[in-house]
Amino acid sequence: MDIRAIAMGLTFALIWSSAFSSARIIVAHAPPFAASAVRFAIAGCIGVAIAWALGQSWRLTRDQWRATLVFGLCQNAIYLGLNFYAMQTVEASLASIIASTMPLMVAAAGWVVFRDRLPALGIIGLILGIGGVMLIMWTRLGSGVDGYGVALCVIAAVALTIATLMMRTMSSGGKLMMVVGLQMFVGAIVLGFASALTETIFVTVTPAFVAAFTYTIFVPGLLATFIWFALVERIGATKAATFHFLNPFFGVAIAALILGERLGPLDITGVAIIAAGILAVQVSRQAKT
Repeated sequence: MDIRAIAMGLTFALIWSSAFSSARIIVAHAPPFAASAVRFAIAGCIGVAIAWALGQSWRLTRDQWRATLVFGLCQNAIYLGLNFYAMQTVEASLASIIASTMPLMVAAAGWVVFRDRLPALGIIGLILGIGGVMLIMWTRLGSGVDGYGVALCVIAAVALTIATLMMRTMSSGGKLMMVVGLQMFVGAIVLGFASALTETIFVTVTPAFVAAFTYTIFVPGLLATFIWFALVERIGATKAATFHFLNPFFGVAIAALILGERLGPLDITGVAIIAAGILAVQVSRQAKT
């Protein structure tokens, strides 16, 4: 892994983790599905415009269209849509911790569904990760956290796992930005319908909302997605996923810094255990590969 790939991975982990805090601000000022739909529509227009400027065509192969649709549905509509909805009642730090277990879910799915061989270190990592999550859940549920919101975050993480598994066979074929832009539209359409059926539209415009909404469109929305696709194409999905072990740390640190969310000793211990589990799983998978 070269210096450029390391820089890309660190940047992606930092941006990915910051998205939970900005989402928490957005849903305090606007309906989650509507805000997400508008965000994806704007990001999609910008992404496709950049792709056209780079000379990329929207004529994708069948596999690229399938991956674009599945990725847009699973990551944007389900994963991000449900996380936005859940963060009306769930703190950003907890949502980021749940989402950061995605590499553990990917490893477990590969082991159970695809019969991928998981070395002993990987099995230990899965046990550690599950133990860390249970520790945090035991602490938070005992303090009155919204169980329904937590369940939505778990479903969202499963959807992100499916989207990540799709990356195993996807290649952008030189149309990376076009794929990034088009999968945004998938999320915008699905969440637009969800908003029309379930939400009453309201927007409280404040400087914090404008800053968070703008940041979410351009940085986690476009830049982070582009970096992730580029990183996977550069070093492969297994090595790229190693950087997810930083997400629990970054997620809780940013939430504490920006939102003032408090963390107890057991929360910090659980975050460290989850990060160690993720790292063990990814190291074992790299060794196997």
